[in-house]
Amino acid sequence: MKFEAQVRDLASDGRGIVVSPEGESCFVAGVWRGETVYVEKRLKKSKVAEAKLLDVIEASDARRDAPCRYHGHGQRYCGGCAWQFVSYDAQLEAKQQRIEQQIARIIENAPIKQIKASPEEWAYRNRAQLKSDGQVLGFEASQSHALIEITDCLVLSDKNRKHLQSLLTRLPNKEWQPKGKHHKTRQKVRSNGRVKFSRKKWTTLDIDESLDIGEVSVNQRLPFQQANTAQNSYMQEWLRDHLLTLDATQEILELFCGSGNFTDVISANAKACIRAIELDERAVSALNARQLAGVKALTGNLFDEAAIEQLVPEIKNTNILVLDPPRDGFKLMAALLKNLPRLETVFYISCDLASFCRDTRALLEAGFEMQELQPLDLFPQTPHVETLACFKRM
Repeated sequence: MKFEAQVRDLASDGRGIVVSPEGESCFVAGVWRGETVYVEKRLKKSKVAEAKLLDVIEASDARRDAPCRYHGHGQRYCGGCAWQFVSYDAQLEAKQQRIEQQIARIIENAPIKQIKASPEEWAYRNRAQLKSDGQVLGFEASQSHALIEITDCLVLSDKNRKHLQSLLTRLPNKEWQPKGKHHKTRQKVRSNGRVKFSRKKWTTLDIDESLDIGEVSVNQRLPFQQANTAQNSYMQEWLRDHLLTLDATQEILELFCGSGNFTDVISANAKACIRAIELDERAVSALNARQLAGVKALTGNLFDEAAIEQLVPEIKNTNILVLDPPRDGFKLMAALLKNLPRLETVFYISCDLASFCRDTRALLEAGFEMQELQPLDLFPQTPHVETLACFKRM
C-alpha cells in the first residue's frame, strides 16, 4: 500500500515515524521530522510496521545532499551513518530533544545541559571494524546481511583512511576468506558488483590509530576504547572536574572499567582505595600491571547477582561509584545499591538512553537525585547519543 504522510517524530534508531491511512504507525528510513513524504508500506515481518521511502514531497530545511557516495537506506547502501542527509545542527537538536523527552517521563524539570557537539563532524573515528570475504572490503548494509564494498569512509580519521587504502591493495586475499563449514552459504552478487548477499560471518578486520599503517587485527576485536578521541577527552575532563569537588579520601568503585579509560582520571584525583571491576581477565591483568596509584582491579561478572554478592566484602565501604556499562546498562543496579550503604555519589556514563532511563529509575527508588545530565555527541551522522550523569543520595 502506498500513501502520503507527514513524519510525526523520530524513533530511537533514527528512522522517521508516519501513520498509515489505517492508523498504524510505520517506521521509515531516510526521512526527517516534519517532512511530507510518499511511502510504501511493507509486508509486516516483525512486531513493528515498516515503510519504504518513495519520494519526499515537502523536504525539511535541514535536509542536505549526503557527501558520502555509499550513504543511503536499503540493501545497496552502507548502514553506518543514517543521518548524513540532514545538517549537523539538526542532528544535535534531534538528539537533545530525544533526551529531554525520555528523561521527562521519569524526572520533572531534570537538570539537562545542552549537548556537547563533536569538534569534528567528519574524520573523527579513531578505529573501525571492516568486513571482508577475501574479495572485497567494506561494511554491512542497513537491515540486511549484504556486504557493501567501499574504497573510502569520510568519518574515519585521516590515519584510518590511510589504513583502509593500504588494506585495499592487499585484495584479493585468501587469508581473509571466512573459514569453517558454518560459513558456506549461497551468495548473490548484484550487477554493479558491490553487494554480496550471504548469511555467513565475514572475516572482521579491525583498524586503529594505535596501529601502524596496514597493520590489522583479523577476527580479533581490539580492546574497547571510545572511538572519538576529542569527545573521549571531554568525558575524562567532565569526570575529573566533578571528582575535584569531592573529598579525595572517599573510597571509589569503578564498574566496567575496561582497560582503564576512566581509571587513570580517578587515580589521579583520589587518595583513597579505588576498586575497578571488569569481566575481561586480560583487561584486569593489564590494568593491575600498570600499578596506578590506589587502584586494585578485580575480575567480576557484573551481570550475575551471585558474583556481585561475592564482591561485597571488597566494595561495601564505597562512597563514590563510577560506571560506564555497555548498551545493556547495569541491570543489577538495585541489587548493588542494597550492598553499598555508604554510597553518596554516582557518576553514570551511558551509551544507550533506554537502559540509562531504566537504571535511573533504580537510582531514584534508592533515594538518589539527578544533579546533572550532560548529553554528548560521540558519533556524528548517527542517531547515537552518549550521556554523562551525576546522582547524589538525598
